[in-house]
Amino acid sequence: MNTSSLTEREKPVDESQRLKERAALASAAVSAAMTAAKFAAGLISGSLAVLTEAGHNLADVAATVLTYFAIRIANKPADEEHPFGHAKVEALAALVETGFLFALAAVVLIEAVMRLVNGDTGIEPTPAVFAVLIGSMTVDVVRWFSLRRIAAATKSDALAADALHFSSDIIGTALALCGIGAALYGHPEGDAIAALGLAIFITVAGVKIGRRTVNALIDRAPEGLTSEIRSIVEQVPGVIGVEALRLRPAGAEVLGDVAITVSRTLPLEKASAIAANVAAAIAARHPEAALTVSARPIALDDETMRERVLLIAAKRHVSIHHVTLQEIEGRTSISFDVELDRHMTHGNAHEIVSGLETEIARELGSNIEVESHIEPLEPHQLKGHPVPEEIRAELAALMAEISAAGPIRDVHSVRVRSTPDGLVVNYHCRVSPCLSVGEVHEHVDALDRKMRDAFPGIVRIVGHAEPLCS
Repeated sequence: MNTSSLTEREKPVDESQRLKERAALASAAVSAAMTAAKFAAGLISGSLAVLTEAGHNLADVAATVLTYFAIRIANKPADEEHPFGHAKVEALAALVETGFLFALAAVVLIEAVMRLVNGDTGIEPTPAVFAVLIGSMTVDVVRWFSLRRIAAATKSDALAADALHFSSDIIGTALALCGIGAALYGHPEGDAIAALGLAIFITVAGVKIGRRTVNALIDRAPEGLTSEIRSIVEQVPGVIGVEALRLRPAGAEVLGDVAITVSRTLPLEKASAIAANVAAAIAARHPEAALTVSARPIALDDETMRERVLLIAAKRHVSIHHVTLQEIEGRTSISFDVELDRHMTHGNAHEIVSGLETEIARELGSNIEVESHIEPLEPHQLKGHPVPEEIRAELAALMAEISAAGPIRDVHSVRVRSTPDGLVVNYHCRVSPCLSVGEVHEHVDALDRKMRDAFPGIVRIVGHAEPLCS
């Protein structure tokens, strides 16, 4: 990843963080002002409903201050003690806010019941009280709409809890107004009844916040996201199945891991590419999901015996070719050529091959006959240089002469290099496109043998056959 792309990714994260912090500070300031106004109105009127709303606002002040600090902590990067970051601090703050609500509801419930039992319901509804409550409702409507929008944009649990608080404040203030209005029209017990309604409403709001917060703390995956991501993964080419999928919310992100199964015959690079494609497909649909993708190779039902033999050899880093399978009286016979370092002692080579044969028999079953032929492995890299042109021309002319009467036509692009081990010859030729691969191989091999007989100094000859143009 280059620096510019990293910088571009960090910009929206920083802006989101600043937006959340500004929203939390503004919310705390407004809550403090509304709390003071409601307490004054409640003390003047003696209304339990208004005092309840003031206490509710006081809880909001504490909660929003807590939210501000929770947001700042949650933005800290992951460290050794918190490898998944600090995002859950926001959920913890929301849980504390829930506790504030339950405590307030309990106090108000007890006080309202005592007032109704003792008949102590006298209050003094003044115009100032109505003005404070109506003004509070207007402010709470604006705060609720603004915070809900910011919480959705930043996926902040703490701001979402604040927004829910303010929506409950609107209804709570409306209940307080109803209680004051009832007292104004000769029903003083209406204030205590309104306070009871407030206590019940606050409890319900607390349950809603608490459920969401507990879900975040116990790592409950967002509803429907698991099945949706599973469907996305299963549609990626090369994925056989989803073995495991775990998701956990962490603030604005969803963390987790997905384990997929792929064919074990695939090269490591191909399996890694499939895992990368899975991660890209998830990110395209759900950019908030940061998942680790792992691929586990498994054997497929349609895996051929030849593929299984080649796979076993590849895992043991042994090069084999000419794998031949035979069915002999109900028993399978497998033979192949093994290439090993020409300078290796035969004892060491035999030990390597015996281990490979044992592994193949263990994988394919005891009723398998395994035979191998050891060949010297050609050097991986030879230092060479082009031979003089007259030697190259002589070899090219002889090759054209030998092939003139056969199916191999138009020998061209002949290159001859001299190496410490001998001459290496490369050439191109043309053959009928109707010939089979086996037939072409036989004709090319025949030409190679004749060239080696004519020039014993040739150590390697490679012919590339192209189809004749019709």
